[in-house]
This record gives sequence, C-alpha cells and structure tokens, in this order.
Amino acid sequence: MAKKAQTPTPLSKRERQIVDILYRRKVATAGEIHRALPDPPSYSAVRATLRILEDKGHVRHDPGSLPYRYMPTVAAQHARRSALHHVVETFFDGSVGQAVTALLDESAATLSQADLDRLQTLIDRARSEGR
Repeated sequence: MAKKAQTPTPLSKRERQIVDILYRRKVATAGEIHRALPDPPSYSAVRATLRILEDKGHVRHDPGSLPYRYMPTVAAQHARRSALHHVVETFFDGSVGQAVTALLDESAATLSQADLDRLQTLIDRARSEGR
C-alpha cells in the first residue's frame, strides 16, 4: 500500500544534500547516495536519513526493488521554485530584483544570446503589464 502524500517539511543540511543527489540522479540506492555525499556519514546513517526523508514526505522508495531505489516525491520544478523563494527571502530580503542583479553580476559574461533574448522578453512583458 502506498503512503499518503504529505506536505514536505524543512530539511537539515544533510537531508538537503541527499535530496539534491536524488534530484540530480532522479533515482538512486542508499549506497549510491552514500558514495555521492561529501564527507559522508556511515552507510547506516544514510539509510536512517532516507527513512526520515520518507516520513517527512520528501522521498519515496520503490518497494519492488532490492536494494531499494529512492526518488524525490516533489516535482523538480516545484522544488526549484521553493528553493529560489527561500534564497530570495533569506538573502535578498524578498527582493527578486536584488537576486536577479546578483545572478547577472556573477554570470553575465556566460549568458548566451538566447538567454539574453529570453531575459529581455521577460523584462519587456513585465514593463507592459505595469509591474
């Protein structure tokens, strides 16, 4: 029987590292996660953390696989937006403009023409909508 979906709760640093690995890989075993972690705890600690992440609603496993294969429960797009919102609120006092400026200051030289065109389209749309 599948667990009922839960509203995800905040993560510790180690939990975030594990979930980040799962987003990058899409699916991974506890052993693969253990090997991918920086300064990894014991294998048992990784498995215990995966159980906690399941209880919190961030991760699920395929019960038909041995070893268990874990995957994130929240769509990557939703997680991305949630993480960006957290960064903007925490480091930029809720100012999207300050966050975008900081990103552009860091990466302007590496933006492709397509990226620049997309940004210009978004800026033009925001201006025309009176934002």
